[in-house]
Formats: sequence, structure tokens, C-alpha cells
Amino acid sequence: MPVLNRIAAFSDDMTEWRRHLHQHPELGQQCHETARYVVDRLKEFGIEEIHEGVAVSGVVAIIEGRGTGAGAGRTIGLRADMDALPITETTGAPWASTHPGRMHACGHDGHTTMLLGAAKYLAETRNFTGRVALIFQPAEEVGGGAELMVEEGVLERFNIEEVYAIHSAPGTPVGQFYTTPGPLMAAVDTFHVDIKGEGGHGAYPQDTRDPIPAALAIGQAMSTIVSRNHRALDDLVVSVTMIHAGSADNVIPERAYLGGTVRTFDKAVQAMVKRRMEEIVKGHAAAFNVDAVLRYEEGYPPTVNSERETAFAVDVARDVAAEGVVTDDVSPEMGAEDFAYFLEKKPGSYLFLGNGDTAGLHQPDYDFDDAAAPYGASFFARIAERALPMEGN
Repeated sequence: MPVLNRIAAFSDDMTEWRRHLHQHPELGQQCHETARYVVDRLKEFGIEEIHEGVAVSGVVAIIEGRGTGAGAGRTIGLRADMDALPITETTGAPWASTHPGRMHACGHDGHTTMLLGAAKYLAETRNFTGRVALIFQPAEEVGGGAELMVEEGVLERFNIEEVYAIHSAPGTPVGQFYTTPGPLMAAVDTFHVDIKGEGGHGAYPQDTRDPIPAALAIGQAMSTIVSRNHRALDDLVVSVTMIHAGSADNVIPERAYLGGTVRTFDKAVQAMVKRRMEEIVKGHAAAFNVDAVLRYEEGYPPTVNSERETAFAVDVARDVAAEGVVTDDVSPEMGAEDFAYFLEKKPGSYLFLGNGDTAGLHQPDYDFDDAAAPYGASFFARIAERALPMEGN
């Protein structure tokens, strides 16, 4: 096994931590019990500088390297997200969620465990100079916990110069990594269209201003933005994912609603989509004699890896990857990740770590593979040791 021997030796402990976290999922910013569990483990490891309540329930812990005084040397940030999803679990595992309607369906229990594993190793060995900032973040799925941490000045407060994170990747063999320099994941925006007409009896549509044909036409027109308004080589997704209207088969409703998601990498493409949506909504409102309003909400920015730090992270990953397999030139993905807010402020890199042949992310039968944890913990630990080398190492 290419992972660090000491980390491999306490892999059973990591399995225990991960399964405890999996049984007790929390949502959004309200990760208080998860944070308390993290803090208890950090104290067991002998880590003394622990900051709680960051971005509501986040935790930042500082490990000082050997031979460095308080605040001396460079600081490297290592981040894990802690929140779960509002999904009912169907794995049937003995460690399945004990909270109905909530589960760790995106591997954040594994991410937190891997950073705890690195924390235990680094606190024992301290084979680095400077400082390592362990960032345990809430609200990645919704609420933008990374943005809150950045706004609260976490990067400046702890003098963090570089930041690194990893994410579970179902469908990739356990222990293999992949990433790319530059754009890796997309910006995510949300759109809402509220349509108001005049309802009435379904048998007498001539006496109404029916919002349903307008909603259907607007949805169809929005689908042409990708095929007719942007260059084919530019990455773009526009998906109408919700249409709500009506309550009875013989009643034309007064209101209709449609909404969905937009994924982009380029600000100009994002602006074009917003402009076209405004034109489509306004034009169709006039054509169908209804009132329609577009609400366009910009969400997480694109996740963009810096080149130097990604080359470094790839080199480190090859030290610990299963069979040394690391892919460093994958195509960008249209999913989104709020680690983007850290990368907007500081150089760093985001990588995916294989989770084996499991269900996909955000599915009710997904589960993190505990065999992956030693690889992730070893990656985090070696990032710290190689970025902050001891003299003579």
C-alpha cells in the first residue's frame, strides 16, 4: 500500500470515525454535533489551537511544525466539508443514517475523516515547518459555507497562503486521483420564472389568460439558448428542472412557475444566458398576454485550479496513489463546488479521489468506501510535509 505506514496503522480508527459521522448527518450551516465530534478528536490528538463557530458551525485547527514559534513560517490550508443532504438513505448498512430524511450522500463524512486522519498523523510527527490550518467547513451543499468563511477572513486571519481539498469520485478505482489545472468545475446559477395570468373554468379558456401555455413555451425557448445562442465549443448547460401549475383537471390556474439551473465557466457566457432569458420571458409574456418575471440568482463561481499548485498536488498524489495512477488532464465537469471561493482568493488545487464501483453522488444508496480514507489522509499529510519541508528533508 503506497499510503503512509502510520496512517495505514490507524485505518480502523478512521473507519470508526467515518461511520459515526455517517450515522449522524447534519445539514447546511447547522453542523454543530459534527463539529463537536471533530473537536473532540482533535483534542485527543493533542492539537491545542482550535477555533470553533467559524461560519456558524465550522472549525479551524492549527498545527505548528517542529522548531517553529507561534505564527512563524508559511501556512498551508487543508479543507474538508462536513454537511449532508436532505435524502432518505437506502443503503441498509449497519452504519446508515439515524436521522430520517438526511444522509451523507456526497462523501463529506469521508472527507472529514480523511482530514482527521491527516490531523492525527501531523500532530504526532510534526515533520514540517510553519503551520497547517485544518479547515472543517459546513454548508457546502447549500449556503456557501466556503464563501462565509472567506467573508469572515479565515484566509487572512490564519495567514493561509495555499489551499487544497479532495472529493470522493464514484466510478474511479479506490486510491486513484484525477484533476486538471485551470477550470475544473462550473459556476452554478439558478433561475425562477413566475407567471401570472387569469384563471377560470377549463371549459371556457377564452375567458382566461392561461399561464400554462406561456410556461411551456418559455421552457422550450430556454432550451434553444444552448443550441442557438452560444458557440458550440463553449461549455454551457441550461436545464429547466421544475414546472408547477394547476390543482384540478377542470380549472385553468392563475399562476405557473418554472425554474432550473445554469452551468458556465465564462462570465461572458453567463451574461449572455441571463440576457437571453430576460428577452425570452418578456417576449413570451407579451405573446401570451400574461405577466412574467425572471429571477436570476448567481451561485457558486467556477472552481479554477492554479497551475503551479496543481502540478505540485499531482506530484504529491502520485506518491500515495494506488498503483501511482493520477490523471492530471481531465475535462472540466459541469458540477459545482464552493471550494471555488477559497481558490478565488488563494492559489491551490482541488482533486478527486476514487471511491470504487459504488452508487453515484447524491443518490440514496451511495456510501463512501472506507478503503479510500488512508489515501486521502496520506495525500493531505504529504501536501503539508512537502509544502513545508524540514531543513535537510
